[in-house]
Amino acid sequence: MNPLFTFDDYGELLGLVHTSIIAAALLGIVGGLISVFVTTRDMAFAVHGVSELSFAGAAFALLIGGDVVLGSMAGSVLAAVIIGLLGSKARDRNSIIGVLMPFGLGLAILFLALYQGRAANKFGLLTGQIVSISPDQLRLLLVCGTVVLIALAVMWRPLMFASIDADVAAARGVPVRLLSLAFMVVLGLAVALSVQVVGVLLVLALLITPAAAAMRVSASPVWVPVLSMSFALISSVGGILLALASPVAPISPMVTTISFVIYLICRLVGRRRMGKLASWRRATADQAGASVAA
Repeated sequence: MNPLFTFDDYGELLGLVHTSIIAAALLGIVGGLISVFVTTRDMAFAVHGVSELSFAGAAFALLIGGDVVLGSMAGSVLAAVIIGLLGSKARDRNSIIGVLMPFGLGLAILFLALYQGRAANKFGLLTGQIVSISPDQLRLLLVCGTVVLIALAVMWRPLMFASIDADVAAARGVPVRLLSLAFMVVLGLAVALSVQVVGVLLVLALLITPAAAAMRVSASPVWVPVLSMSFALISSVGGILLALASPVAPISPMVTTISFVIYLICRLVGRRRMGKLASWRRATADQAGASVAA
């Protein structure tokens, strides 16, 4: 039985994956920031729905011998635009996603059934294939990642306002519907980028868990994005570095495990903080009551 971890030739292996580490770092930054809005807007289901169409686009590209990254992006953005246009309200959005998900999954299964190439290529779409990323694909990821970061920087404040209270934001002249559509396009790109690291099945680990963990330990509008980005960065890059030492485990389980462990730690820390805060409030209330009675 092969050992789970071995550090023989680790230095040589590290030199072979520097391109993958750069891509993972970029995806960690993008995923961590997007994660804040996905969690605030309660759009975990949308991430799953967009990833299914991303899967279909990547499978179609694989079938026709095209670029899998481009196919994944085309599927993601198409799904995001449809959801953004037809699902402005949460109930409508969930219905649209529920319709799109099985359609996208069915298309993906059909394309993979027609594909006659290596089975490893099919499996890579489900679990990520960042180790095999080419320099051209890395440049494409850098361009798309930069576009996503610039878009987030431009619409951060109004989008956050609309995410917290859409009705009040609309009443104050914020273009809520336009921002929602723009965010869906940005989300589509982020999903397509994340699929390269953890695959379609585990994309939630980079686009939901980081912010969910950060919000357990902080409510600061500054620290939540910083912590979320840091957690996603540690998960994506740490997953690659850890997988290098394992002859049996692929990258995606490492990424999701690190992400899950971070969430558990933050949950424990958050519970302890809330316990101390509750104790402080009770003590303050008792002290105030004693003062009034005296």
